[in-house]
Amino acid sequence: MTGERIYVFKRFERFWHWAQAALIVFMALTGFEVHGTYTLLGFERAADLHVTAAWTLLGLWAFAIFWHFTTGEWRQYIPTTDKLLAVARYYSVGIFTNSPHPYKPTPFSKHNPMQRVAYLMFKLIMAPAIWISGLLYLYYNAWAQWGLGGLDLEVVALIHTAAAFLLVIFFIGHVYLTTTGPTVFSQIKAMITGWDEVEE
Repeated sequence: MTGERIYVFKRFERFWHWAQAALIVFMALTGFEVHGTYTLLGFERAADLHVTAAWTLLGLWAFAIFWHFTTGEWRQYIPTTDKLLAVARYYSVGIFTNSPHPYKPTPFSKHNPMQRVAYLMFKLIMAPAIWISGLLYLYYNAWAQWGLGGLDLEVVALIHTAAAFLLVIFFIGHVYLTTTGPTVFSQIKAMITGWDEVEE
């Protein structure tokens, strides 16, 4: 396969991506242990590490949001219907018939229409659900002070767990889709080096 090499992912973008992925995996492991799914580190240690990782991720997100807005990269996440059906058809059928991908990434338009929708749902639904429920869970003792005495801790815990499952599903789907490039590891390589090879 021949193709053109283009520099798509900047250095901070790659750091942010891999650091976020590592923190999300770590929080899933410690979170499900806190939930009682298995025992690895012990409840107290897992809970402490989970909270530390959460604050680290929030700090990383603050930097990432600042970077996205100061560089204009936030525009990469604006949803579009252009080629949306073609990309959906590719992932459902074309990928199994060796059809060419209908979308070619560029430094100014990195994400295909399906990625844009998925990332928007992540940012607007999954992330707020897990962060709001997680912070409420963490500061349960301050609810009465904040006038939130009517909230039910069980409901907050259920929302947090449901959001965690959605994040795990999103993560698995994301990892699977990285293997659907020209080669199994080409898209992962692009997120490590910054350089993507686009089919001609």
